[in-house]
Amino acid sequence: MALEFYACGHRGRRDGCARVRHVLERGIGMPESRMRTIEDIAREMRERKLLLATAESCTAGLIAAMLADVEGAGALLDCAFVVYSPDAKRHALGVPERILRTYNLTSEHVARAMGRGALARSRANVAIANTGVADGGGDGVAAGTQCYAWVFRGGEGKIAVYSETRRFPGGRNAVRERAARHALERLPYYADLAART
Repeated sequence: MALEFYACGHRGRRDGCARVRHVLERGIGMPESRMRTIEDIAREMRERKLLLATAESCTAGLIAAMLADVEGAGALLDCAFVVYSPDAKRHALGVPERILRTYNLTSEHVARAMGRGALARSRANVAIANTGVADGGGDGVAAGTQCYAWVFRGGEGKIAVYSETRRFPGGRNAVRERAARHALERLPYYADLAART
């Protein structure tokens, strides 16, 4: 499986993004990543002074809920937007109608727009966005497909955006739980990339 990640400038134009391509065998073993507990991730967030906002569609708040299970999560989590419908994505996060019309709701384009919207509407310095299908698929999207964005706010208004797509096996709730955990597990990796850009 191949994933393409986009590190974008503050204008968010794809043609101005640096592309990094990673090839993964059987979807196992993320680049420069290891299995972490949510407590590990929370500790790294504290060390990096990260404050999180989430923009969640398929996971419907599970990303924020997993982090909230950790003691002291109030210092790590600012807010969570649960935006299931296209209207909610547009009204709550400002996802442009053009993006919603042009791309499938399960797409990295939509995830990146959701993440940018959550960051702009919070005091957080990082946002995680998720959109996907847990079961049934439809519109040419396989069941279990999950699209993500990790959006970081740096100094001088600099915004770094990274996105990827994964597909998880299992039933509806198993997919949603794995999708939420993956979103947090990948946060330290992208925080490292953002710190170097």
